[in-house]
Amino acid sequence: MRFSFSLPLALLACVEASPTKHTTENSTYYNPVLPGWHSDPSCIQVNGTFFCATSTFISFPGIPIYASKDLINWKHISHAWNRESQLPGLSQNTTGQQDGMFAPTIRYHDGEFYVICEYLGQPSGIVGVVFKTKDPFSDKAWSDPVIFHPKKIDPDLFWDDDGKVYVATQGVILQEINLETGELSEPPISLWNGTGGVWPEGPHIHKKDGYYYLIIAEGGTATDHAVTIARASNIKGPYTAYDNNPILTNRGTNEYFQTVGHCDLFQDVQGNWWGMALATRSGPEWQIYPMGREAVLFPVTWDEGEWPVLEPVRGKMGGWPMSPTERSLPGDGPFNSDPDVYDFREGTAIPRNLVYWRVPRDNAFSVTAQGLRIVPSRNNLTGIPYSVSTPELSGQQGLEFIGRRQTDTLFTFTVDLSFGPQSVDQEAGVTVFLTQVNHISLGVVLLKARDGKVRQLSFRFRAEGTGSAPAPTIVPIPEEWKEHPIRLQIETTNTTHYTFAASPVHNLTTKINLGTASAGLVSGGNGSFVGSLVGVYATCNGAGVRGQLDCPAGGIAHFTRWRYTGVEQYITANVSVSAHQERFYK
Repeated sequence: MRFSFSLPLALLACVEASPTKHTTENSTYYNPVLPGWHSDPSCIQVNGTFFCATSTFISFPGIPIYASKDLINWKHISHAWNRESQLPGLSQNTTGQQDGMFAPTIRYHDGEFYVICEYLGQPSGIVGVVFKTKDPFSDKAWSDPVIFHPKKIDPDLFWDDDGKVYVATQGVILQEINLETGELSEPPISLWNGTGGVWPEGPHIHKKDGYYYLIIAEGGTATDHAVTIARASNIKGPYTAYDNNPILTNRGTNEYFQTVGHCDLFQDVQGNWWGMALATRSGPEWQIYPMGREAVLFPVTWDEGEWPVLEPVRGKMGGWPMSPTERSLPGDGPFNSDPDVYDFREGTAIPRNLVYWRVPRDNAFSVTAQGLRIVPSRNNLTGIPYSVSTPELSGQQGLEFIGRRQTDTLFTFTVDLSFGPQSVDQEAGVTVFLTQVNHISLGVVLLKARDGKVRQLSFRFRAEGTGSAPAPTIVPIPEEWKEHPIRLQIETTNTTHYTFAASPVHNLTTKINLGTASAGLVSGGNGSFVGSLVGVYATCNGAGVRGQLDCPAGGIAHFTRWRYTGVEQYITANVSVSAHQERFYK
């Protein structure tokens, strides 16, 4: 039996708004507060506004920055890595599906925001980057990075009282860093190797009450994931582990939220402590979790001279008093949990919450009088990853896909496609995309008929990923549809499957259901670090001249009336809450 409540996901159910800045009663809220793929969250509070950054791996733009006044409504205000010129060539030289930007840390010091991160997958090794800005609400304000060359991942950035600046990384090791040159001190100082779990990583250092507290993740990022802590009176150690480690984990439980770990701690303006960590809504089975690693919020009790006490992560949480709901923040980005209502009118920018799989080719995506224009790529959604002989089909030099995070357990996504392919195998459509080897798609494609002579415009539904995929389905497009835009739809009617359908825009009462596929296909596998994106693509499926990127003439796709609407969020295996209230769009 499933229970459903007509409440918005992050409603503060037990708090009455008051004229004061904060309420005096504890709050009730629902996790995840940043639903959808938001791995490795790092957060701070500056002058009453909270800021978070998360991992993006090879998607671009990278390292989204979110801002909130109330810890519940998170506005997507910028990306720290938002232009190819900041890191020229790195994206093209990245082969792995889960390489790229790993585990940022965001910090604020002397009037500037800093984001430290590391880019993996380069032949030369790990590329460390430090971006900074005085205005996190602007993409353009983020600096070109200072480059450093670490040997381990997951960098933390810490300023000590004497002015020295340190980077702590996986292992856990500590080095001083020169933020002007990127120079690191040698040799690294070993601080603490955790409590015996694999992969001690994700370190964050906090100085409080005369102690340096070192908080790390260990146990790997699957169901053994945990948060542990040690402290020392000197930043270089020796560190003493807490007797009651781990301080946060859901391992060995039947909780819906699993893989809890990689947390960061921060204070609100009242001095109360909070934490944000990653978690997966999978239950202990850990089989179906298409949204991947999401960001969850929990209260922390940290008394003077004591170890912090972290509240276990659940779908419904109680916490410190919160501000009343507040959405008045600068910037032009959307709130993460809001629906998409994008018509792509000429002269408008591509919305900030839409991302690519690697840096796209110049002019591949543009907003025109006909809507979002996509010039097809030779490689399709899969291509030939890691290919040395045909790098133009690997996806490294442009995969013409754009999408937004799936941020709701149940949702509906529709978009109108205008498409007039001229050559066989030219295709455009919609997809649930995890990686190049984990995706489900419905395309409009020009195919040869069985006699090999007649060309036939068809729908094609196909999938690949973790587990068994359904057989491809090809359905000829009715003649009366061919001169009109077609509305393509993706919908989750339950927690485990996606359904794909199409309708002619001129007669929406007519619908063809074209396929159903398990969300397990886009859970884990080659995308265990990331989460599903929902969006559109255009390709010529390898046609064209070997060694070149361009498709044969034709096949340009135009998309309009992009609508993503969340319906329900699950907070346990059988309890859901309404994702939004009163959301009705034509």
